[in-house]
Amino acid sequence: MQTKEQTFAIHHESLTIAANYTDACSKENRMLKRNVIAAAIAGMSLFSSMSYAAQPADLMITDAMILTMNKDKVVYQNGTVVVKENKIIAVGDADVAKQYQAKQVLDVDGDIVMPGLINTHTHVSMTVFRSLGDDVPDRLHRYIFPLEAKLVSRDMVRIGANLGNVEMLKGGVTTYADMYYFEDEVAKTVDQIGMRAVLGQSVIQFPVADAKNADEGIQYALNFIDQYQDHPRITPAFAPHAPYTNTTETLQKIAKLSLEKNVPVLIHLAESTREQEKIAERSNGLSPVQYMHQIGALNANLVGAHMILVDDKDIELVKQADMGVAHNMSANIKSAKGVAPALKMYDENVRIGLGTDGPMSGNTLSTIDEFNQVAKVHKLVNHDRAAMPPLKVIDMATMGAAKALHMEDKIGSLEVGKLADIIVIDTKAPNMVPVYNPYSALVYSANSGNVRHAIVDGKLIMQERQINTVNEEQIRQEALAFTDIVRKTVLDSGEEIR
Repeated sequence: MQTKEQTFAIHHESLTIAANYTDACSKENRMLKRNVIAAAIAGMSLFSSMSYAAQPADLMITDAMILTMNKDKVVYQNGTVVVKENKIIAVGDADVAKQYQAKQVLDVDGDIVMPGLINTHTHVSMTVFRSLGDDVPDRLHRYIFPLEAKLVSRDMVRIGANLGNVEMLKGGVTTYADMYYFEDEVAKTVDQIGMRAVLGQSVIQFPVADAKNADEGIQYALNFIDQYQDHPRITPAFAPHAPYTNTTETLQKIAKLSLEKNVPVLIHLAESTREQEKIAERSNGLSPVQYMHQIGALNANLVGAHMILVDDKDIELVKQADMGVAHNMSANIKSAKGVAPALKMYDENVRIGLGTDGPMSGNTLSTIDEFNQVAKVHKLVNHDRAAMPPLKVIDMATMGAAKALHMEDKIGSLEVGKLADIIVIDTKAPNMVPVYNPYSALVYSANSGNVRHAIVDGKLIMQERQINTVNEEQIRQEALAFTDIVRKTVLDSGEEIR
């Protein structure tokens, strides 16, 4: 193919020849001159359009089984996704590839290509506490809070977040919502690895590692919000721990500030009987959801994690508020707290997505591992084999989760104009063969190890399971070194849980 310079030279020569030829003709032949020049220009335009029909792009994924997760749930059996800068500019069948010339082409040989998974609730830094006190009743108050009082620090948060980011990315999670302490440290790790996140700075009424009281926690959150509000991949947020661990005044103050700052509020809501009882005492018998509504703290900025102990009235209030819900199946059944009516909420168009909860609760940060349990447990509790079909599960992990975080205009589906957050799932692994129905294969057969590639904001940050942005081995070794501190502080101390 000729270069642009060669083509221009040919076109220029054509015009020159035409002009010289017609200048030699008599005045009576000026009409002929005009016709010749017009023909030359027309030929130049045709030649140019034929030579440069392919539009430029940065990345093109070809030979893909594409699950768009758009409104119509369109699937392309042999499809193409085209990315320019950080956005999707084309999605379609194999013919789309002929229209673009990309700097990088990723031929995935028939593998599943889908939106990056969205984990709507976790505590990423707690990876370094994974598997501690697994079967302790009332573990939050008897084990986790005392453990955190001894060990939470900036280093702990950074080390744990680095490890959790790697785990999530290798499991296909490209966006997550986190609530913990020192969230500015978590933000640094997210920025480095290249993921997307909603990061909630915790606010709680008793002294914790980064604040002596709720007011200090709010100020820490405000500073964090000011620092990161304009970041392209990080959304700072408030994260009051729960209604019963904060005062009414604190919850109202946070609700007001969140509306002024236009930032999310992440909270544990309707999670436990302890919370239910404490709030009923405080509010003359109201449920946690009804209480939040009464005090003016239930609004579209809120994302409520768990939502287990809710009734029809609560669900109606959630719908009216247009708030988001994070459904954390594995953590909830492990704690024996119950099963949230997620299927009912989904069917009633509540903004609901899947979450893993923290790695001390569900133990993994794998949203893919949630798929299987979400589908099967909802069948069990509804006594209906047809309940919670695979398509609904995948929707809750992608577009549903994006809606829960009020990010559906940016992520959650593969559509033109959306941010290019994309994952590729290996369909040739033994556990994935054959794939008659891609949704069923993902929900009932897939695991985190099946994720081949991950693209966030248009950048291929994991290729063939190798992360390109951070040193995975260094992160793992640093986490292992910190576990020695945990072991000496907790396991080898002889301390008993009473």
